[in-house]
Amino acid sequence: MLSAQDNALITQTNKNTPMGELFRRFWLPVLLPEEVPEPDSPPIRLKVMGEYLVAFRDSSGKVGLVEAFCPHRRAPLFYGRNEEGGLRCAYHGWKFDTQGTCIDLPSEPQDSDFREKVSLEAYPTREWGGVIWAYMGPPEHMPQELPQMEWGLVEPHQRRVVKNFQECNYLQALEGDIDTAHVSYLHSTKKPQPQNQGVVRPVGRIDKAPKLMVLNHDAGFAYGGRRTVPDDGGYYWRITQFLWPTYAFIPAFSWPKTCTYTVPVDDHHCFRMSFTYNVEGAVDSGRWLQGLPGQSQPEGKGPWSRSYGQFWFDDGLPIDTWLLEQNKRNHYFLDRERQRTESFTGIEGIPTQDRAMTEGMGYICDRTKERLGTTDIAVIAARRGLIDMARNLAEKGIEPFAATHADAYRLRALDVVTPDGELGPVLDRYRDEVTVAV
Repeated sequence: MLSAQDNALITQTNKNTPMGELFRRFWLPVLLPEEVPEPDSPPIRLKVMGEYLVAFRDSSGKVGLVEAFCPHRRAPLFYGRNEEGGLRCAYHGWKFDTQGTCIDLPSEPQDSDFREKVSLEAYPTREWGGVIWAYMGPPEHMPQELPQMEWGLVEPHQRRVVKNFQECNYLQALEGDIDTAHVSYLHSTKKPQPQNQGVVRPVGRIDKAPKLMVLNHDAGFAYGGRRTVPDDGGYYWRITQFLWPTYAFIPAFSWPKTCTYTVPVDDHHCFRMSFTYNVEGAVDSGRWLQGLPGQSQPEGKGPWSRSYGQFWFDDGLPIDTWLLEQNKRNHYFLDRERQRTESFTGIEGIPTQDRAMTEGMGYICDRTKERLGTTDIAVIAARRGLIDMARNLAEKGIEPFAATHADAYRLRALDVVTPDGELGPVLDRYRDEVTVAV
């Protein structure tokens, strides 16, 4: 369990908090390109680590990420005109470029120099790997390179990216990604389902109480869940790569493979991106359509049925985001009959099963009341690492190493049956399979 003080430190990510400042040292994926699909397309509203922002693609195709309100009278720039190289406020016509520079101030005299004193908070963006990245930290500490993760190195047709909004603190969502023990229960089913392949390997009888081991590395840590396989006389290893600040490469015994990513919206909400990629060929994106205006939806209601709409916060302000049809208000379409006869939960879809657990803990889990066991080693390692890095930055000025070492992210997860009983020898034996060479 965590103390109340540590739980507050690790879950609070707004500006000027230790964890918020740590996250702001990294390049973070914040948008999908189709959210701002073409030059001069309508702006969209988003919120990242407590900051309300507006994103727009200017006439040259460059993506701007700026504060959501005009510095004049705080009018919402979402209603502005995206035209001729900038975003013009609808209230009095003030216009800003992607760097937040005021480029037109028509309500002031032509000979006024007031325009030079006006600007918007703006954050650098880059487009790579099927996502739009932002850096929200001090300019002097901005990493020169984006983290070189494998899903960003493959061709576009070898990758799909799915994004969704969640109603809980970021930490709850990411901890599910580094908890291999729950796979044997939460995601178990009484009938074969193709979408479950790669999550539970069909290797005969395996135990449901894995032994976990962790090895730290420059970008985060690898953690292995070791299960005995009596039928094979060895061990079944699921080895996840957890990379700072919130990336998790999920083991799968065949391609395609998946990396998940979580970013705080505020202390009570987050959004998730799932990067599915295949180094051996194309990834079928048919059933993963995002639901943008003009796109068709998959038939029926399932774990990826979604609409692109507004979410309103308690302060009366909205953002534009993906909202999943299965949510806490309809109990995620829980079917008690299916729970008795078909699946452990009666909820369709692995991501939705996870969300039912993490959102069901409330906005911020009270970790002072936890009772952690031996299968929580990776969760403990992630918490300790994040807290240590945040405190080192806040109290000692020690910058996070991984943020400026892009090549350290060239890693992948591993799913294997082997006679090796310790994590170190497994990683040594399969080093070529967990290291990205391209």
